[in-house]
Amino acid sequence: MSAVIHASVQMELSPAASARLRADMAPQAAVQALLEAGESTEALKLLARLLPKRYAVAWACQCARDQSLSQEDRMGASLAEQWVREPSESNRRAAFEFAHAGGYKALGAWIAAAAGWSGGSLAPASQETAVPPADHLTARATVAAINLMAALEPAQFEARRVAFIQRALALLQGQGGEA
Repeated sequence: MSAVIHASVQMELSPAASARLRADMAPQAAVQALLEAGESTEALKLLARLLPKRYAVAWACQCARDQSLSQEDRMGASLAEQWVREPSESNRRAAFEFAHAGGYKALGAWIAAAAGWSGGSLAPASQETAVPPADHLTARATVAAINLMAALEPAQFEARRVAFIQRALALLQGQGGEA
């Protein structure tokens, strides 16, 4: 199964969006086709899954830098950015624990969750048995974060979401998609 089709299944794209995709499409062309069809919600989901996890988290962090965020949201973005710069287990765990402690209610928690769900274990640190996150969870958290950032200006939600997507499209060049 091609990376585009696999990502569309994992992210549960709508039947209409899935019908626009072909197995031989390059990732960037697939996302662009959805955008051109006015399917920004589906384009965002596909893009977030096709990007390598570190790129997806970096994209959310980059978008957050330009926003007027609360101190809590900035803290979540900062933890995610630390993981992007140094993707160590301790940095991933710090981001995960921040998101979990925040109940996944705020923008910063979702940005941190994107990093926190990138690998490792979702079990408490004291638990020996690892509980790895599903491969698409970083993409799900990234989608939530981008949508929440777009909603910071409700009257411009759609335009902002498309602008955020456009920022990341170049990251797909040469990407076969996330495995």
